[in-house]
Amino acid sequence: MRHQQSPFGKYFKKLESIDHDLKGSEEFGSILILSLVEEIGEMARAYLAKHGRKPTNLSAQQDETYQQELGDILVAIIRFARIKNINLDQRIMYTLRKIERRKTTPKR
Repeated sequence: MRHQQSPFGKYFKKLESIDHDLKGSEEFGSILILSLVEEIGEMARAYLAKHGRKPTNLSAQQDETYQQELGDILVAIIRFARIKNINLDQRIMYTLRKIERRKTTPKR
């Protein structure tokens, strides 16, 4: 598999055994997208409970921290990229170059 050469190769390999029974499922991509949205919501809730507008939300503070939720988000993204054969290393480098260009050459 081509992903083994990317920095994400070890994650793809680990997910191969975790998702082996789901990868061929027609709805697996949809499940992963919904999981990603859920994890983003959980991270926002945890972050706002700690640093934002809801410091009195004790139940959110007792759940996982936003740092832990960030890990969940990254895994959801990596799982989706794996089943869709997206080279995350290339996508990240493309986006970094785009951000860099915007700093040196702003849009008009």
